Amino acid sequence: MASEQRDYYEVLGVARDADAKAIKDAFRDLAMKYHPDRNKAPDAEARFKEIAEAYAILSDPKKRADYDAGGFAGVAGFSAEDLFSGIDFGDLFADMGFGVDLGGGGLFANLFRQHRRPTGPAKGGDLEVRLVIPLEKVNTGGEETVRFSRPISCPDCHGSGAQEGTQPRQCEVCQGTGRKVVTHQEKKEQGSVSFQQITVCPVCHGQGTFIDHPCKTCNGVGQIEQEDNLKVTIPVGVEEGTALRIPGHGLPSLEAGQAGDLYVIVRSQSDPRFERHGADLWRAETIGVPEAVLGCKLKVPTLGGSVEVKVPPGSQPDEVLRLKNKGLPVFGADMRGDLNIRLQIHIPKHLSAEEKQLYQQLGTMKTETKKHWWN
Repeated sequence: MASEQRDYYEVLGVARDADAKAIKDAFRDLAMKYHPDRNKAPDAEARFKEIAEAYAILSDPKKRADYDAGGFAGVAGFSAEDLFSGIDFGDLFADMGFGVDLGGGGLFANLFRQHRRPTGPAKGGDLEVRLVIPLEKVNTGGEETVRFSRPISCPDCHGSGAQEGTQPRQCEVCQGTGRKVVTHQEKKEQGSVSFQQITVCPVCHGQGTFIDHPCKTCNGVGQIEQEDNLKVTIPVGVEEGTALRIPGHGLPSLEAGQAGDLYVIVRSQSDPRFERHGADLWRAETIGVPEAVLGCKLKVPTLGGSVEVKVPPGSQPDEVLRLKNKGLPVFGADMRGDLNIRLQIHIPKHLSAEEKQLYQQLGTMKTETKKHWWN
């Protein structure tokens, strides 16, 4: 739990008489913002834990009543299981478009147990893959296939590296530890002092075992490379760099434990039409001097088809025309960004004789107008 606790209502930003829906909506918005899989800020995990704890208390009528009556003392002593076991986080986040584990008991329990000593076989390492999607997929959401390779435990030897029917032979020198321990004793004035020097076993080179009959499938390694195709659900308006967590699809455990997790890092594909900035899209349009002076109409692309844009007379270089709600959906909110059109004015380098004469006449007219104004 947080060492300096804030009022749970303040954490979620709701009034003390807020109903269940207001509390749920506030939690979803904040949890999406600070979820550790999506937000890599140094304080994101701490904020997420604080938000989750506040929701766990205020969403439970009895816990909320105890908190209202006695403050933090009224709800002290709850474990992670006590707080989160009765909450269906999958249901909470289902309509946000995520097809991966966003929390549930596992993640919440892990976050709140992170200072406890782990028990059982060590978990395998995590794996990251990059998924580049077009802006249309950001706009609509939906399924995408991730293709990646990862080592898995050999199905024939089950990770031992030894041929079926045989077992690795334990190193007699290190008794299977893979280490050589040499103990020295030195006499001091205060008494005898022992020192231990631990090095890699020179016989088995740290393996602890010998494989006399290697598995033919994995050549004694205990692992094989597997190509995986995995479908993931892309949420509508997914933010740049979002990490989608897929439990159990990472690297295998070296101790017959649970496999690590796969993190799919989502990036937007480069698009010749637009440049993405969050939920806003930007596009440059070049017009000539007459169009800038007199105004004109442009046909510009959007994610929903082409639209006609009116350029007002007297438009200046780098002026921005904003098309409201024509950008990307804002992740986790019922709103959209804008499409911003930056105007660029083309100044011709080469003029025909007629064009040059017209510009000269225009320049003469402006000079005469200026003289008339001063007189």
